[in-house]
Amino acid sequence: MRPTRETRTLPALAPGAVRVPFVIMGYDEVVEHDTSWNAHSHPWHELLWNERGASMTVVGARAWTVTPTLGLWMPAGTMHSGSAVAGTWFRAAFFGFTTTPSLSDVPVTVEITPLLRLLLERLGDPGLPPASRAATETMVLDVLTPSSRELLVQIPASPLLRPIADAVRENPGDPRTLTRWAAELGVSPRTVTRAFNAETGVSFARWVASVRAQHAVALLTRGWGVDDVAEEVGYRSASAFGAAFRRTTGLTPGMFRAS
Repeated sequence: MRPTRETRTLPALAPGAVRVPFVIMGYDEVVEHDTSWNAHSHPWHELLWNERGASMTVVGARAWTVTPTLGLWMPAGTMHSGSAVAGTWFRAAFFGFTTTPSLSDVPVTVEITPLLRLLLERLGDPGLPPASRAATETMVLDVLTPSSRELLVQIPASPLLRPIADAVRENPGDPRTLTRWAAELGVSPRTVTRAFNAETGVSFARWVASVRAQHAVALLTRGWGVDDVAEEVGYRSASAFGAAFRRTTGLTPGMFRAS
């Protein structure tokens, strides 16, 4: 029987530790199994996005969802791990550390616009003349900018909040309120509120909405209908789900529907 999950191990390399002959080099793969990558780092900058499906990239306590429309810029040397479900078609563009200034000192989201996608695809043409390649690389660097939109969850790790984080991430439709969680944990609602603000920078309600949005994107990119996704992640109607999703991400669920 073939394994249902694959774990890949990659090394941790310092920025510029490996000399590379490229300015921008592309890579893509359709994963056959649910796949996870260990914590690792690259000697070059990396732009991650997906042609199909959603994947997860984790840096410390921060977890980003990467999709066909929202990519993630990873500066060289940044330790990160990742995961993707079977059937995900992920793509990456590697940027030479000595030839490309980083967009940011920390990971940032990048909107994968049609123009950026076309330029990166053009660089995949092995017959592209050197002058055309150089011009295209310059255009990529010109249109590559950080985005204010992101699907990011800060994962709390304290003994107090870990049971909540584990339960909600396992089942984003969990209906328990802050008051109910406080009662189950034997503390006051104010204690839970303060802990969430201190560890994640947002309220309990906003944190739950972010987890639900991440889970919803994964389902939408697999072809689930909006009504079914809304029910799965704990909303009473598609309209309530859509409104919460837009408040959380600035995007609409339709942007992530599988084509």
